[in-house]
Amino acid sequence: MKKITVGIPRALLFYYHQDLWIHFFEQLHVKVILSEKTTTETLRDGESFSIDEACLSLKIFLGHVKNLVGRCDFIFIPRLYCIKKEEQVCTNFNALYDLVFNLFDTPWIHYNIDLEKKKTELLAFIHLGEQLGFSYIDSYKAYQKAKRLSQERRKEKIEDQKEKLSSSKLKILLAGHPYNIYDPYISKEIIDYLRKENIEILYSDLIEKEKIDISCAEISTDIHWTHSKEMMASIHEYQDFVDGIILISSFPCGPDSLSMEMIKRKVNIPLLHLIFEQKNNDTGILTRLESFLDILKSKKEKNHERNH
Repeated sequence: MKKITVGIPRALLFYYHQDLWIHFFEQLHVKVILSEKTTTETLRDGESFSIDEACLSLKIFLGHVKNLVGRCDFIFIPRLYCIKKEEQVCTNFNALYDLVFNLFDTPWIHYNIDLEKKKTELLAFIHLGEQLGFSYIDSYKAYQKAKRLSQERRKEKIEDQKEKLSSSKLKILLAGHPYNIYDPYISKEIIDYLRKENIEILYSDLIEKEKIDISCAEISTDIHWTHSKEMMASIHEYQDFVDGIILISSFPCGPDSLSMEMIKRKVNIPLLHLIFEQKNNDTGILTRLESFLDILKSKKEKNHERNH
C-alpha cells in the first residue's frame, strides 16, 4: 500500500515545531516531504501571491507552499491563535490556512489551536490524524510519543547551548523569531561570518519554557505575544553571559516593532539590530557586522586589561 505523503513548508511555524510535526507523522508511517530551502526564487514566488504590506517571512512562507504544490498528497498548514492563556500569536498565524485555501488549488490538511475556545494541542493533533484516516487512538498515541521525543530534543539543545556559556570565545546572542534566525536566506551570511570570526553563537529560542514569564517581565510586563515573550525572556536570561546581541527581524512585523524598541531601552550591552525587507545587500550587512565585532573585541580587551 502506497504511503500517504505530507508536505510541510519550511517556513514560519516549522522552525518552532518541526520535531513535533515530523515525529508525529513518522509515528503514523506517513512520509514527510519538506519544501526546498529558501532561495531568491522562493521569495519571488511568494511575492506573486502576497500583498505589498505582507512581511518578508509571510512572503517566504507562501513561496514554500508553492514549492510543494504537486509534490505530495497533502500540504500541512497549521493555524494558531492562542497557545497560552491570555496571550496571542502573530495574526499571520491565525490566517495561514485561509490564505492557502484561497490562493492555492491543492489538497491540504490542517490543525487549529486556540485555548480560548478549548481547542488544545492534543485535540489538534488527533484531528490532524483523523484527516488522514487514522483512528482517535492511533492519533493520540502518535502525538504522545512525538511530544515526548520533541521535548527531549529541545532539552538537549538547551543543555548544549548552556555549555557554550563557559567558552572563552567572544559570545553573541542571535535573537529573533526562529523563522528569521534559522532561515538560510535571511541569516546564513550572518551565521557564516560569525563562525568565520570564531564567535560562539547562542540562539534566543533555546530557553526553558518555565522561565519565560518571569524573565520577560524584567523587560516588559505588557507584551502579550507568546513568541515575542520567548525572545525577550531569552535576552534577559543570556545578556549577562554574552558580549553582544544581534537582533534580526523582518519588515514590517508589528509585534517586533514594539518588542525590539523595548529591548533596546532595557538592554545594557552592545546591540545590533538588522531588519530585512527584501534580500539586503550582503556587503552592507557584513560591514555592519564587522564594525559591531570591532566594538565587542575592543570592549573585551579593555575589560581584560582592567581585571589584570
